[in-house]
Amino acid sequence: MSRIVVHGLEKSYGDARVLERVNVTAEAGEFLSLVGASGCGKSTFLRILLGQEQQSSGVVIVGDGPIVPEPTPQRGIVFQRYSVFPHLTAIQNLLLVEDFRSGGPFGRVFGARRRNARQEAEAMLARVGLAHARDLYPASLSGGMLQRLAIAQTLLGRPQILLLDEPFGALDPGIRVEMHDLLTELWTEHGMTVVMVTHDIGEAFKLGTRVLVFDKVRHDPQFPSAYGATITYDLKLDRKTRASSHHLAKVAAMVGTTRPETAMATTAS
Repeated sequence: MSRIVVHGLEKSYGDARVLERVNVTAEAGEFLSLVGASGCGKSTFLRILLGQEQQSSGVVIVGDGPIVPEPTPQRGIVFQRYSVFPHLTAIQNLLLVEDFRSGGPFGRVFGARRRNARQEAEAMLARVGLAHARDLYPASLSGGMLQRLAIAQTLLGRPQILLLDEPFGALDPGIRVEMHDLLTELWTEHGMTVVMVTHDIGEAFKLGTRVLVFDKVRHDPQFPSAYGATITYDLKLDRKTRASSHHLAKVAAMVGTTRPETAMATTAS
């Protein structure tokens, strides 16, 4: 179910083309890191994989068939900005995952299933460092805490495909490293296919099994929106030996946002 195949994908908004000629296959259990300049269509590509938006042309296959044109529990996402329910406490936000998944016509689980759901939710809060905030509402949490709660909520659903749109941007450096470790741990445990958008080259190389660069290869000075971005570089990584400084420098130069030494420091952490 977690294999992704994209062939000939294009996406336009009116006359403005955002993506064109995108072809990629992600086998089950791969971790794809997507990098590229701001506005090149990475997040649009992620929303197409989620089913929140539909491609203008081309084929997107998830598992054994075409993608369902709407979000499903099999595809979880963490956005750049935290997305939790403001009227529920931290623990209630996590309990809601099991309610949505198994609550039936009442939208709520009871009895032993409720107790099990609470134990899982409390364990996940502890893993993301929010055990002390279990009974607090989102308005009482900092931005970094809210993002950790959103990440915990998505991971608790154990999606087969996990989509991440700059999920760690709001976190302090120390917490970010801890969340890197947690994500790697859960990805290894559950064999999810992960597609992550990031502007941090070091983060892309540290977490991914492949790094994909999105960029435009065709340009029209008279009409900048005539052509869209595509995948211009696809680097497979060995998680044991990791990437060389040459590869880091090459991708950093393509993206033009991160100094190679900064990327190396993030990867080393």
